[in-house]
Amino acid sequence: MTAAQALKAADKKRMAQVGFKAAVNIMEGWGCTGADMQRILRIPRSTFQKYKANPDTISMDDDQLERLSYIANIHGSLRIIFDNQENVQGFMSMENKNAYFEGRTPLSIMSSGKFADLYEVFCRVDALRSGQWG
Repeated sequence: MTAAQALKAADKKRMAQVGFKAAVNIMEGWGCTGADMQRILRIPRSTFQKYKANPDTISMDDDQLERLSYIANIHGSLRIIFDNQENVQGFMSMENKNAYFEGRTPLSIMSSGKFADLYEVFCRVDALRSGQWG
């Protein structure tokens, strides 16, 4: 392994450690169960528990890192959209009558574990920042 490859691997591990902890905190605030988090992040139960107990053991692929990023970005959008913490945390568990959500909660859609569902919820929440809900 070259020095550049070693640095990239170390950066990726650090991103996984910081991102995992942040994503878990965010999703706990949204009211996610452990099972929801595992599906959203595409992490098996035993591995999820291991990462929570010992973040030094984290090893994530690019798909999982991207999922962490979407969680953080959804949270960031909610913090811009809403002035109060109750809405920042509660929005993801609120039924939504928008045509895309059709009475479902954003969290229930993301909990499918499908990357496309996570991405679509991100796009819909992010669109709220500029009033482009649709």
